[in-house]
Amino acid sequence: MALLLGYDVGSSSIKATLMDAETGKVIVSATSPKTELEIIADKGGWAEQHPQVWWDNVKSATAEIKSKAGIDMGNVRAIGISYQMHGLVIIDKNREVLRPSIIWCDSRAVRIGDKAIKEIGQEICLEHLLNSPGNFTASKLKWVMQNEPEVYAKIYKAMLPGDYIAMMMTDEIKTTPSGLSEAILWDFQKQGLAELVLQYYDIVPDLIPEVTPTFSIQGEVTRKAAKELGLKSGTKISYRAGDQPNNALSLNVLNPGEIAATAGTSGVVYGISNKANYDSKSRVNTFVHVNHTSSNPRYGVLLCLNGTGILNSWLKHNFMTIGEKGMTYAQMNELASQAPVGSEGLLIFPYGNGAERTLENKDISASVYGWKFNIHERSHFLRAAQEGIVFALNYGLGILRDMGIEATTIRAGNANMFLSPLFAEAFATVTGANLELYNTDGSQGAARGAGIGAGIYKNYEDAFVGLKTVRIIEPNTTSVSTYQGVYEKWVNILKTKLSLHEHSVNPSASSVSSPLTGEDEGGGGEGMNKGF
Repeated sequence: MALLLGYDVGSSSIKATLMDAETGKVIVSATSPKTELEIIADKGGWAEQHPQVWWDNVKSATAEIKSKAGIDMGNVRAIGISYQMHGLVIIDKNREVLRPSIIWCDSRAVRIGDKAIKEIGQEICLEHLLNSPGNFTASKLKWVMQNEPEVYAKIYKAMLPGDYIAMMMTDEIKTTPSGLSEAILWDFQKQGLAELVLQYYDIVPDLIPEVTPTFSIQGEVTRKAAKELGLKSGTKISYRAGDQPNNALSLNVLNPGEIAATAGTSGVVYGISNKANYDSKSRVNTFVHVNHTSSNPRYGVLLCLNGTGILNSWLKHNFMTIGEKGMTYAQMNELASQAPVGSEGLLIFPYGNGAERTLENKDISASVYGWKFNIHERSHFLRAAQEGIVFALNYGLGILRDMGIEATTIRAGNANMFLSPLFAEAFATVTGANLELYNTDGSQGAARGAGIGAGIYKNYEDAFVGLKTVRIIEPNTTSVSTYQGVYEKWVNILKTKLSLHEHSVNPSASSVSSPLTGEDEGGGGEGMNKGF
């Protein structure tokens, strides 16, 4: 039996899946830890994690896999790694981590990225990078240079989270074109390292790992790692990708016009294009997709909402206790469904997890509107939270629509927020897209990717044996008009919040008419006519 092992290294947990390569059947999966990983936030807008914690939980998940499977792990032919995107891991010459990883939702480098696009030039950045340097990995590395020079002086290599896990397995330090693009270190015109960013930030190219193809033999498990993991030394690592490109792979989203979505800690819509397109305001981002080649280009256009499952988690842990016992997410979903569409005027804006790209990197914080003490109960808050997440995702989808990516069908794993029937139906109804939910997740996608990279599968089609649709949710025609009215109100209030935020940080900004009048000021990306 040929086995594939996939890891999904997230900011909430590490998941591992052992898969039968021939049938695509999941033999066993494991998640570690059983509670959510801690995110260190010593200052507002900061978010850090210790890479060693990821590795410890990779080992724990692997041990659980081995215990549950009860089969010879020597049959594992290849390993794939999916990981949380945009994080920064820095090590010294002894391969020791120099500081906690600055992870994806950390906002500290926003001003550095904003300054970079102004001084490099917006046109140059968008032509070569398809993005602003923004709050991405390269800008985070520059932050370390400016604020922790004694740490920066010791850096041997700067890596992404998946590069670190691969290093711990193989002792080799490599990255991928897709990884470099998510770090905003890939020049799309030159099809190589973005020297213009390195030169501007005064970062020496030697700090960047060797580049290897996404699907390739990227190293072998060392004796030391094999002993720690309980695997066979020499097992090939043959795939790595950021969590959103990998989620698209797990759903067989590889070709232009196909769209994937996730709704975990963050919410993402990820559409595939064969054109190197970009948003002029970098409110969505274009990356190298996993199956990109120079002769057959594939780009992933990513819309990200930081505050998604984390909002639901906050409500669970701070708002939904019954005595000393908390509600399960399933119980919360049931309670939310007891409130009507629109939650009787209660609106939630889920922007409490740092600067949001769809809002041009503004950090307006989460907020509640229309709360009435004599009307609203917990059910209204739970429903308003789920609806607010859907509204925020649809607001961002308007930007993708303006770029020519139409969301007629969206695929997602049957997991996280999509497990809520209310959320799934609201998502389909508000976006106007058919929602297809599949029996897969990121660790399964990583396992399939490993099979492709190791040559176990002859082609991409063979890699998706066993992938099945669990549910198809169509827009609810009876509630479309109700949702449209609520959404329009939500958008108008959001515009007011954005205007007030702009004036608070830039008092000299020109005045605009109040969005509460319902007038369209343009550039919102809300996609009202096509989303509804």
